[in-house]
Amino acid sequence: MKTFQLANESSSLLSLSPKFILPEDERPQLSEVTSLDSIPIIDLSDHSYDGNNHSSSLVVQKISQACEEYGFFQIVNHGIPEQVCNKMMTAITDLFNLPPEQTGQLYTTDHTKNTKLYNYYLNVEGGEKVKMWSECFSHYWYPIEDIIHLLPQEIGTQYGEAFSEYAREIGSLVRRLLGLLSIGLGIEEDFLLKIFGDQPRLRAQANFYPPCPDPELTLGLPVHTDFNALTIVLQSQVSGLQVIKDGKWIAVPVIPNAFVINLGDQIQVPLMCFSRSFSPFSIKLMHPEINLFQIYTMRKYKLVYLTILILLEKRLDAHKFNVQTQNFCA
Repeated sequence: MKTFQLANESSSLLSLSPKFILPEDERPQLSEVTSLDSIPIIDLSDHSYDGNNHSSSLVVQKISQACEEYGFFQIVNHGIPEQVCNKMMTAITDLFNLPPEQTGQLYTTDHTKNTKLYNYYLNVEGGEKVKMWSECFSHYWYPIEDIIHLLPQEIGTQYGEAFSEYAREIGSLVRRLLGLLSIGLGIEEDFLLKIFGDQPRLRAQANFYPPCPDPELTLGLPVHTDFNALTIVLQSQVSGLQVIKDGKWIAVPVIPNAFVINLGDQIQVPLMCFSRSFSPFSIKLMHPEINLFQIYTMRKYKLVYLTILILLEKRLDAHKFNVQTQNFCA
């Protein structure tokens, strides 16, 4: 197994030290994970409509059902060129592969910093913290110049060019998805986009999960839900992402040039009065993996505004978007 050294570790990760080992009741049960079922896969190229009735679109119907039953779905034929995704994945992989003395310059425990490399922890009984088997790099989308000058010289230009192109494509995809979600709610297509306004919070996060010597004892990320509105996930060639469906963990397979879409709490919370199911998720470790998250978040006062408008919208069908949220550690 290839060894890997985290930015804030003094030696390579050859074995699990106690700080990574979860209590028995928190450990992943990998033998119980099923791959027989998974989240829906939706082809965005299907634009069949019934006359002028956009709500009859097969895409809208599938997205509505996926949000109702899972809160997650994968999309294919989304219009983002594969080379753009590959270029972005190569850039972030090259960053994580830099020597720890270089990536260590980005490491911080100060989460108020806009650009940072950090670790997740899980609070366990007794007040102790267990370190997750992962390393996370996060920054705001713009301005890209503020990010580049903080990166090691070897990666700055490559990363800046790749991310600028990738962010433009993802921004267009997010606007399209918000339109489809609005139609699925039975309201105007630009409803959610107007609520988010011109200044949503846009954050990129890349998580690296090194080769794990004993994946039965630890997690890459704790079980959690996303507080934000929408998360767009690009997986590497190895799958470790899992979601809960009907009390059982199911694996999310890697599909070439596909994105995993997670409907976050900010959209789900206003719809709780129509709720039925929701899927928290986690990262289970079998092989080295990188996931790239593009996170779309509305400002706090917008959440209150959205809640009021949703509840007042007379056309909202109580049978649509039956999702609910519950509190998991993040």
